[in-house]
Amino acid sequence: MDYVLPLRWDDDGDLDELTGYLRGLSGLVNVTVVDGSPSPLFERHADRWKGLVRHVPPDADLRFANGKVNGVITGMRLARAEHVVIADDDVRYGEAELTRIDALLRTTDLVRPQNFFDPLPWHARWDTARSLLNRAVGADYPGTFGIRRSTFVAMGGYDGDVLFENLELIRTVRAHGGREERPLDLYVRRLPPDPARFWSQRVRQAYDDLAQPARMVLFLAVAPLLVAGLLRRRPRPILAGAALTVAMAETGRRKAGGRRVFPAVTVLFAPVWVLERATCIWLALASRVVHGGVRYAGRRLRTPAHPVRHLRRLPPSDRVLTGR
Repeated sequence: MDYVLPLRWDDDGDLDELTGYLRGLSGLVNVTVVDGSPSPLFERHADRWKGLVRHVPPDADLRFANGKVNGVITGMRLARAEHVVIADDDVRYGEAELTRIDALLRTTDLVRPQNFFDPLPWHARWDTARSLLNRAVGADYPGTFGIRRSTFVAMGGYDGDVLFENLELIRTVRAHGGREERPLDLYVRRLPPDPARFWSQRVRQAYDDLAQPARMVLFLAVAPLLVAGLLRRRPRPILAGAALTVAMAETGRRKAGGRRVFPAVTVLFAPVWVLERATCIWLALASRVVHGGVRYAGRRLRTPAHPVRHLRRLPPSDRVLTGR
């Protein structure tokens, strides 16, 4: 199995922790770190990881606005195994999870695990509520996938000029007839971001909902309904709505043994998260209308992700993986 880790750091505060993880990981799979960090950091990483992993910069011909996709495609070009794990730099696999993905990829094209935060500071509990609500109605969007390399090659990679690159990958696999597996009981640990990064992601993550119209409309409706209830001094519908979100989060927590990794207190953050998303979705929509998109990594991205029907109309291209 190959393991592709796209990386771009502006500081090395977590270098020791990541190096320890890579040391254990390299004994289980073939690891490629595609490092888009500035030159001084890249050289430091090369020195620390020499002989441990394959460490390369993103290929120069890849200039997608979403730099993570440049890293993923570079890593997929170098991968030789049929089964590949793609994971963000904050994802922490164990041998059991890798073995499970390897087994699932024998019969499916894309495996979508479930991340959980550990440790669990207050802002990670807040964000866990999002995962629980997603699980209640379907499945969450993780920071890692397992994928067959042959499937990735056949579909010609995926578009990196979108913000919600994980959804774009899922939809591209579906558009090309690939099969997706969503094992809700395949739990993969994830390190929480620091609070500053957490706050910086609020509007950007809400912008992702523009790729899911029904979800977008739902959250756009929450704030006006809430304001109307407050103006009319009718707190009961508001309290009922809050209770409903807590109940939905608990449903997601109980699915597939989720109580093992999701503490009960996380469900209480569900109304807080819904209020956050109901506010930020309006800011995200304003960014789309006024500015033509949301800023990400120094660039402005307009498209969160393409619909499956759009992706089905596009012929597969070999340029992305061959560099032609």
